Amino acid sequence: MRSLTYDMEFRARAKKTMGWGFALLSAAALLWVWCAVLLAMPYTVGDDRECEARLFTEWGTANEGGDGSSCAEERDWPEALAVLGLSVPVSVIGAVLYTSGSVSNRMSEHAAEITRLNEAADRSRKQG
Repeated sequence: MRSLTYDMEFRARAKKTMGWGFALLSAAALLWVWCAVLLAMPYTVGDDRECEARLFTEWGTANEGGDGSSCAEERDWPEALAVLGLSVPVSVIGAVLYTSGSVSNRMSEHAAEITRLNEAADRSRKQG
């Protein structure tokens, strides 16, 4: 019965690892959404001036601003790129944790099923 206790604890740790991985993947998804909002949504500057989105502008680039406005200084590319850059390690670590937890859980289930099948085969040999 000790092996059953160990197996249940192993599966609980694997599911906890999967949970951490899922949480980090969710955080990475939120960072992607934040980056998309920074790039795709229009915004206002201090004097209630409406600025176009960084990706959707009438001018050649969002930094041109058309009329010499202060929109380019208010929302600059480094902030969006920093959010995007932060999402990369978070998503990689989350994917690794989720995958390792999932594989550990599946391998534990597989080992338990092999043990059950071997015990059933041993019982049928002893009876027959």
